[in-house]
Amino acid sequence: MFNIKEEPRQIERALLVAVYQGADQRDECESLLAELDSLVDTLAIRVIDRLVVKVSDRTPRYFVGSGKAEEISQRAKELEIDVIVFDNGLSPAQQRNWEALTGIAVIDREEVILDIFARRAQTKEARLQVDLARMEYSLPRLTRAWGHLSRQGGGLGGKGEGETQLEADRRLVRAQIDCLKSDLELVRLRRATQRKQRQRLPLPSAAIVGYTNVGKSALLKKLTGAQVLVEDKLFATLDTTTRRVILPTGQSLLLTDTVGFVRSLPHRLVEAFKATLEEAVLSEFLIHVLDASHPRVFELYQTTMRVLGELGADAKRMITVLNKVDLVKDESTLHTLRLHFPDGVFVSVRSGEGLRELLHRMGDLLADRVSRVELALPLDRTDLLSLLHRTGLVIDVEYEESHVSVVALVSPKVYARVERYLVRRDQELQTA
Repeated sequence: MFNIKEEPRQIERALLVAVYQGADQRDECESLLAELDSLVDTLAIRVIDRLVVKVSDRTPRYFVGSGKAEEISQRAKELEIDVIVFDNGLSPAQQRNWEALTGIAVIDREEVILDIFARRAQTKEARLQVDLARMEYSLPRLTRAWGHLSRQGGGLGGKGEGETQLEADRRLVRAQIDCLKSDLELVRLRRATQRKQRQRLPLPSAAIVGYTNVGKSALLKKLTGAQVLVEDKLFATLDTTTRRVILPTGQSLLLTDTVGFVRSLPHRLVEAFKATLEEAVLSEFLIHVLDASHPRVFELYQTTMRVLGELGADAKRMITVLNKVDLVKDESTLHTLRLHFPDGVFVSVRSGEGLRELLHRMGDLLADRVSRVELALPLDRTDLLSLLHRTGLVIDVEYEESHVSVVALVSPKVYARVERYLVRRDQELQTA
């Protein structure tokens, strides 16, 4: 990782570089470079210039040819650049070669994302996940940190002082990785316990997923009143938040916000954040939020679906939500989106447009989970009446001499607990 604030000389000026091969890759390359610009800006580093470089073959030394590497190095010197940021992933050896050539820090997209995550992580779980990803990323790159020691070699056949220090440092990092994995396992166990506690309150759950900065946290806040951070920034929130929402049917639903995805999301981050993203895997259904105003909305949709596929959650029932429709001024764009997502719900979290339809759609997905029942509860089972109020919709309550007559909408789990007191159910009530 590179430091922004701690170093005596702050990193303030960046040169971005993206490399592509075929002519058909140029548009995608430029789009990813624009996104990298936003990522670097999130770290408060000023982007001075952006270079899109075409190569015939990727080389093991610099990723690009030696001549092109010299051109990039010269450009960095002319602009007095502090750091060169590659959109493409660089191997540890390539990073060392670039830093030897340019004399400045050279990093890649993954390191930028890891640094953003490190700044944004708030809870213990998120910090553990980020630290693990950073350690695993840094392990093969330790020779960058200890390069000055590698020159302290010993005699023929002997171990130099630098080698000894490097090996000691590697052992330390491996030990820290093992410790972080152990701590994360405890976090997973704790999360599993919390999930069991939620399941005792028999409520269905849904997870909000999607690309970063599409409005997932804003949607959760609007639907549930949750006090979550909402900013127009990439990765504004990393920590999951679960809140209850009452659907038009009266059914209660637990809604969870999850970390956003990006294109070229480092795989180690998918692995590190599996504990967080388990909410998506274990939920009843997913709410996939898209930014309708984004020019590459279809690509961002595919990115999220690929990550969900890695998690084994891509086959779940899903509501596709097209947010920010108020920012789409071209009717033909909306028409295209409606053709591509015929079952999508078009909303504006800012104005509230479409949110009622979204709540009804969520209720429709849970329709098979709700039964309308009439119950005759014993007078001493106030706990069951309280359960009905917490988990469903109580339509009518009448206190009789020997029992409490209740008409309510209940989930299957609640129904199993009150079935013995059943008087009538569903169709019987509708025809009564």
